[in-house]
Formats: sequence, C-alpha cells, structure tokens
Amino acid sequence: MQTIFITGGTGYIGTRLIKALLQTGGYRIKALVREGSAHKLPPGCEVIIGNALDAATYAASAAGADTFIHLVGVPHPSPSKKNAFETIDLVSVQQAAAVIRHNKLPHVIYLSVSQYPGRIMKEYREVRAAGETLLKTTGARCSFIRPWYVLGPGHWWPVMLLPFYGLARLIPATREQSRQQALVTIKQMISTVYFAINHPPENEINIYNVPDIKTF
Repeated sequence: MQTIFITGGTGYIGTRLIKALLQTGGYRIKALVREGSAHKLPPGCEVIIGNALDAATYAASAAGADTFIHLVGVPHPSPSKKNAFETIDLVSVQQAAAVIRHNKLPHVIYLSVSQYPGRIMKEYREVRAAGETLLKTTGARCSFIRPWYVLGPGHWWPVMLLPFYGLARLIPATREQSRQQALVTIKQMISTVYFAINHPPENEINIYNVPDIKTF
C-alpha cells in the first residue's frame, strides 16, 4: 500500500483527488490541514494538523511517504494576487522542499502551471517555475503537472473562450500558445495525477504539459 502525503487536500483539486484515490483503494492518504479545517477533507484519509507555511509543523508526519503531492496555492489566481503568490504559493513550496529533503522522500508531484512564455499571469508563472526549481534540488524524483485553467464545478466560465481558442489554432503565430494554454477538465487533472503517482520518473523529472493532460 502506497503512502501519499498531500498538502492542499481541502482545495478544489485536492478533495476530488483524495476521493478518487480512496475509491480506487491501495493508498494510505495523509492530508495536511490547519486546525479547524479537518471537516473539509473526504472521510477515510488520515488527518495531519499543521501549517503548510511552516515545515516544522508537519515534517515528522511526512516521513516515510512514497509520494508527496503539493497542491497548495491561492484560489482563483489573478494578477491582483501577486503578493499572495509570494507569501503563500512560494513559501509553501519552500517549506515542502525542506520537508522532502529532510525526509529523503522519493517522489514529489507538484501542481505547477503552463510555462509557455508570455505576459499573461507572468508573476504566477514565475513563482511556479521557482517552485519547480526548488523541488529539483531536493533529491526526489519530480513530476510537474502544468495546466492553465481547470474546468469543473464552479469553474465553467472559460468555456465562453472556446471560440477564441479555435480561432487561435488557425493562426500560425498563436497556434502553439493555444495548445499549451488550452483548457483542461478536473477529471483530466485527477487522471493525470493518478498516472503520475503510479509512474514515477525513471530518471529525475516528468513534465505533464497541457497537451499531455488532455490525453487522460
């Protein structure tokens, strides 16, 4: 039975991922939550009370995990949340890296973002890229999942942009950007993470860009 340690388990992706893993069976799930938030976790996982912004509060609980999944991030990221990217997203991955390194964990899965260059959400992409760089130094094998926008319950509004995506694919100058920053579904994301759990990198790093996510 694989032991999986998850940060951000009460979030949009985290709760659905935990449910899916528990339904599949064969996994011991440890989920990090703050005091008072345990009720937000799906039943059946082991609750770890701690603070994702403070490695000391959960380092011991992560020891022995086969896979560490880092999902912490500012909900509904937008350019107006630049400071939160630095104080939450970046700090949480810095702390996660310390825990992974200290415990010599073998595999980390990190929810990053599309790194296709451009001005859109530049600060967010930079923080997530910094997170990837940090995790590469831990000694763990790394699986980086890079969506752009994840469609699902409460997150359907970008469907209105689909005609623009179709137009962008017809124009050579914007064709690759429309591929790398296409919309993916929550189901595709869960399937990608599940695949990543069961297929750790043979060498050091696996990267799942948007076209890869859309195959699941």
